[in-house]
Amino acid sequence: MLNKNVVVAQSGGPSPVINNSLRGVVETCRAMPEAFGTVYAAHHGIEGVLKEELLDLSTQDPEEISLLGVTPAAGSVGTCRYKLKKENTEDFKRVIEVSKAHRVGYFLYIGGNDSMDTAHKIASLAREHGLELVAIGIPKTIDNDVGDSEFKLIDHTPGYGSVARYWALMVQGAEEENRGSCPADPVLVMQAMGRRIGYIPAAARLADPKREMPLLIFLAESGLTMAEVADRVNDLLRERGRALVVVSEGLKVGDTGEFKDVFGHTQFSSSEITVAQLLVNYLNKVGLATRGAVRGNVSGTHQRHDMASASTVDLGEAYAVGQKAALLAAEGQSGYMATILRNPGPIYNVRYDKVPLELVANSERAFPQAWIAPNRADVTDDFLAYARPLIGEDWPSIPLVDGRQRFARLKPIFAEQLLPRYLPQAHR
Repeated sequence: MLNKNVVVAQSGGPSPVINNSLRGVVETCRAMPEAFGTVYAAHHGIEGVLKEELLDLSTQDPEEISLLGVTPAAGSVGTCRYKLKKENTEDFKRVIEVSKAHRVGYFLYIGGNDSMDTAHKIASLAREHGLELVAIGIPKTIDNDVGDSEFKLIDHTPGYGSVARYWALMVQGAEEENRGSCPADPVLVMQAMGRRIGYIPAAARLADPKREMPLLIFLAESGLTMAEVADRVNDLLRERGRALVVVSEGLKVGDTGEFKDVFGHTQFSSSEITVAQLLVNYLNKVGLATRGAVRGNVSGTHQRHDMASASTVDLGEAYAVGQKAALLAAEGQSGYMATILRNPGPIYNVRYDKVPLELVANSERAFPQAWIAPNRADVTDDFLAYARPLIGEDWPSIPLVDGRQRFARLKPIFAEQLLPRYLPQAHR
């Protein structure tokens, strides 16, 4: 296995810190030339493997690799939403052919639940065919839904701390506006990402841990009807005269004309109408307990790629988990995901370990019911104790050139294509 080449890839939705995991992999591999050969990035995830589009990262300027740490989303190497399906046998055969053609001995996949499934399938494929290929997963998802609800497999995923910080800052700003504009616009409805799992909207409470704001939070798990949500809003209006309302994009309050991606996940930003707009329309129609109208604010993909809102804790942990994955690969420990586990005690600190991919592939960690407040319109202090350390204390340091953010810009240096052209089966 010594000096065999590495393929690292990304899949699924982006985050502000995803490229810092990529950076952790590349810089660790560069520091261990006795173990690793050339490091390639599969352009646009597993599709890049199937198409034999391998971006050479070993020849890139070290400065550009370093700048991956402050480059959000996945523009540098691309991402995808392509799943290796059991019935697509030609895709699996192609993975083997590309790996052999380019002396690939290590495959590291950065992503969420479905990406861990892909990494698990490749690890299993290598074992079945006697292929010397170590497959390792690197967790990434802003939804924080990889793993188990007891937090024994992984405490949290890189990406979540930054989107949580985004919402803490977002709600703080909304509070300042609402306090000033409340005579005319007493209610502001804000929609957060989170299809079925409430970790992202729950983070709004981090803006107001002492519960001084007139803030309501409705997770997808709240189980409330539109009428019940309206009742809680009007109760707060009678008490405080205004209301900030954070709703999950997956709150079941009406038909949004859902659009699903290739993984079968609902993409609410592509649906016909948002939950926030449904609620705004309903509240304005039934009337408020005070004069004025309801306004809505729907944050789009910005909440998952805003580098200025990134958590410094999240950035550091994303890098470290990428390092851990490379070290596991060097040890030949195929079939694992690098993981983050919280150490017990009052001071926040973590350790990096491994967990079998089969335990996290296609997992979907639920938001603990015990963390939902009895009124179903807030979260508990136990959630705040869990989430508060993840958003950090400082602003990230982001280089600017001519007033614009300086992102990594990798040279388009690709490995020579040695095999016939191939179209992934799902695209035929």
